[in-house]
Amino acid sequence: QPQLVESGGGLVQPGGSLRLSCVASGFALGYYAIGWFRQAPGKEREGVSSISAGGTVQTYADSVKGRFTISRDNARNTVYLQMNSLEPEDTAIYSCAARSVKGPSLNPGAFDVWGQGIQVSVSS
Repeated sequence: QPQLVESGGGLVQPGGSLRLSCVASGFALGYYAIGWFRQAPGKEREGVSSISAGGTVQTYADSVKGRFTISRDNARNTVYLQMNSLEPEDTAIYSCAARSVKGPSLNPGAFDVWGQGIQVSVSS
């Protein structure tokens, strides 16, 4: 059964950094585009970043451009989200998702397999 598991979340001060990891099991991640999404309390889920199956194309939400970087290591079946210059507005539950299409997308409805999510809190 395909599964995605996120790790690396936690509490960080404004201006700090975190690196999230998304590890796949039960399927070969290299055939799938991956997205990172977040949902803050009382808000809709939004796309944060996405990367193509081969890793050559990345997309970012305007709110995180220049601060977040998505990357992948298909040999390790893992996708990363490096988050720098974190702001309180970045506080949310972050989830990774996979879609059986090679191109990236920030649309949650385009993804088939989801992780359970992990909390990221930015606060002083």
